Amino acid sequence: MLSPIDRLILEFDTALRSVVGGANAGRPTPGSQSNIKHSLDAAERKHAAGLMRVNHVGEVCAQALYQSQKLVARDPQIKKMLEHSAQEEIDHLAWCETRLKELDSHTSVLNPFWYVGSFAIGLAAGLAGDKWSLGFVVETEKQVEAHLENHLEKLPLEDQRSRAIVDQMRIDEIEHGQAALHAGGATLPEPIQKIMQTVSKIMTTTAYKI
Repeated sequence: MLSPIDRLILEFDTALRSVVGGANAGRPTPGSQSNIKHSLDAAERKHAAGLMRVNHVGEVCAQALYQSQKLVARDPQIKKMLEHSAQEEIDHLAWCETRLKELDSHTSVLNPFWYVGSFAIGLAAGLAGDKWSLGFVVETEKQVEAHLENHLEKLPLEDQRSRAIVDQMRIDEIEHGQAALHAGGATLPEPIQKIMQTVSKIMTTTAYKI
């Protein structure tokens, strides 16, 4: 049994790895058997890197959201479910970071900003109560699923490595959303859904470049 101090240290380590890099995946990177020396030209590599940087920022935000939400979860079973989803999101974080390195690119310089902002949002959702916190997960994962499907359409067909990573992320995100829904997630009011979409649009546009 971990002490409160041990848990605090682990949470801080997760936050640090999310922001500055070095996340450790528990599962192999999808597409590991594919040839990463494919014939992408300079423009395709830059485009793929921009998309994978956006995906990495999304995972930085996911870590902040899950960490804050599980801190204030009332139901132990819901907290356990959030911890499981957060662990799979760490895999996504590590996979995206690995792929960015392979593409000779970098993570977003704004990661600390995205992490802090997402942590605050997740904390607010968690404090509203478990059903609203879970509802926030459901809506977030629905929007992330659509975003990843869009990236699968935009990534170069030759970039099988990135496509494999994004597809597995999509599968996991669907499962996370379904788990939250079945655990009692409430449907968020439409204005909140629209605000989430707007914030996501700002994040993706910015992260693609920096």
